[in-house]
Parts: sequence; structure tokens; C-alpha cells
Amino acid sequence: MRLHLSAKFRQVLGHAKDQASIGRAIVQKYSEKAFFDIEVAVVRATSHDDCPVDDKTMHEILFLVSNTPGAVPFLAEQISRRLAKTRDYLVAGKTLLLIHRLLRSSSRCIEQQLHIAHTSGHLQIGCCWFMMSQDHPSFAFLQNYVAYLEERVGWIINQAGKLEPVMSGGTKCSRYKEKSMDLVFHILPKCQEFIAKVLKCSPVDVWPMDNLVQAATGSILKESFQVYMTYSDGIAALSNMLFDLSRPARDLACGMLRKASQQIEDLRVLYEKCRGFTGIKSLDYPSVQPITMDHIVALEQCSSYNTRAGSVLKRSGSERGFSVSTNLRDTVTCNEKIASTSLFLLPVETKISMVWVVFDNEEDKPTESI
Repeated sequence: MRLHLSAKFRQVLGHAKDQASIGRAIVQKYSEKAFFDIEVAVVRATSHDDCPVDDKTMHEILFLVSNTPGAVPFLAEQISRRLAKTRDYLVAGKTLLLIHRLLRSSSRCIEQQLHIAHTSGHLQIGCCWFMMSQDHPSFAFLQNYVAYLEERVGWIINQAGKLEPVMSGGTKCSRYKEKSMDLVFHILPKCQEFIAKVLKCSPVDVWPMDNLVQAATGSILKESFQVYMTYSDGIAALSNMLFDLSRPARDLACGMLRKASQQIEDLRVLYEKCRGFTGIKSLDYPSVQPITMDHIVALEQCSSYNTRAGSVLKRSGSERGFSVSTNLRDTVTCNEKIASTSLFLLPVETKISMVWVVFDNEEDKPTESI
């Protein structure tokens, strides 16, 4: 009974604080009336209750921001101030949810301007009191959610509706090889950072799962599904080009594969656990393909052998006065035994035969000649 009265009292007190915030906005003298409407809408969207941001208020904010010049930096400052001043778990959680929904909005212009606002300092996501507090059981989730949003701001939704990391300087790749290299050495590490933040936002340890955590987890999972598909494409491209890389780049690639093996296994476990939670179990979970560590070890061994064999053949050829191809595909057959899209479930063996084989045309049987 006492707990019920305490919750009621906090709800009434929170409602009074929301009305006071709206009252302070009224006395502000803004050059544009839309700025006042945006501030009031932010207060209503982040009110003191456990209901997620309602669609009506969200659409109002998007409409105001889309039709008011200079509204995105102002909106970012209002959100940052709300997040920095509040000491209420619900308000902080709903403010983070508001940021996430703005990033997931259908307007690419707003999304890009929020990225600029975060870079310029107008949008400060990490200025929260709970970042150093452990009083509430869900504070750990909010801290990880902040880290996820800090990473998420560095991604945008492209014209195809898929998430991709922001390219510095608008770099474009024209040739297929350049696109593959960019996918492996730029996008794949970004995918690993993104997936790492997703794994830390696991709601398994938050019980009971309230409405805010459930809404945030649903959005995180949906975005992780898209990034996982890009992640898989990057791993396939990496396995295809592994033997064409230089030794330092190959060592870096093997390290990325080792990290991917553990991350994908952890992601598979997370998806399996989330399937049991009400509200997020009906999501369209992808089929996660594991990467075996035995396969990665076989890759490293075969790669190391190829390097030694190539250097020996090159030295031998120079001594005898003829040239030897250093293309790893010409010297060994390891790469022929590696599946390009599914990382090896069987060990790789390398055999180099020194016996000439001649086929007889009549009997069609092999005979050995010395």
C-alpha cells in the first residue's frame, strides 16, 4: 500500500513538473512561435510516465522541425537540456527514446542534421546524471543505451532504407575491387563496433522489462538485423580476398575474423533470449550463421604456409634465372577448398604433388613416369 501511494505521489509530482516546464516556455520570447511549440512538444514527449513517446507528439515534432529553418539545432539543445536536468529515470529513458525515434524518422534531412548537431555539440547524449549512478536496476541499461545512441548517430539510413556508416568526406568507390576493400576495411570494423554496442544493450538482466526498455530494445534489435546483413556481406568479401592481401593486411583480417566469430555467437544467443520476451518475440529475426574458430585457425595456417611457399619459390626462381608467379592462387590450392560465403566447417589440407601424371588415350588410366 505504501509503495502504491509513493508511485502515485511521484506521478502527481512529475505531472506538476511538466506543467511548470511548459509555463517557463510560455514566458520565453522566441523569434519564431514554432520554437515555443517545439519546446512544449519535447516536454510532452518526455513526460513523467512509463508510456513510450506517442505517435501524435512525434509527428508534431517532425512537422515543426521540417517546416522551421534552424529548428534542428534548437531541438537538439532542448533535448540535451532536458536530459541534463532531469533526475527521473522515466524522463531520461523517454528522452533517449525520442532521440532514437528522430534518428529512425523517414526524413533523411533531419537525420543528417542531427548528426551535424551531435558533431558540433548541440546534441549531447552523454550528459546524464545516471551515467555515474547505480541506484536503479535499469540504470545499467540506460548507460548502455546512451553508448548505443552515440554510435548510432554515426550511421544514416540510405536511399535503399538500409543503415550504413557515415563516410568521411563523401568518399565514393567506383570499381568493384575498391568497393570490396571499402566494405572490408571501413564498413566491417564499423559493423563490429555497432554490434558490440547492441550486445551490451541486452535486456536479459533487466527484470521486469518495463515499457521503455521494451520499446528501446525493439528499435535496437530491428537496426541490428540490418547491420548484421551488412556484417555477413563483409565477412564473405573478406574471406574471398584474404589470400590476395599483403601479410600485414592479412594479419589484420584474421584478427577481424576472430572477433567476428565471438560476436556472431553472442548475437545468436541474444536473439534466442529476446525471442522469449513479450512484445519483441514477434520480430523478424534473421538466421545467424556461426563462424567456427577451427575454420579461422585453418585460414591462418594456410595463409602462413602460402607466404612461406611463395617466398621460397621466388628465391629459387631468381637463382635459376626464371621468374615465378607470386600469386597465391597459382602456387597452392588452399583457396580452392575454402567456401567463400560460409566460413569453413571442415579443416583445410594443402598437398603439393611432385609426380607427373600421364593419361593413356586408349585405356584412359593414369600411369606414373619418372
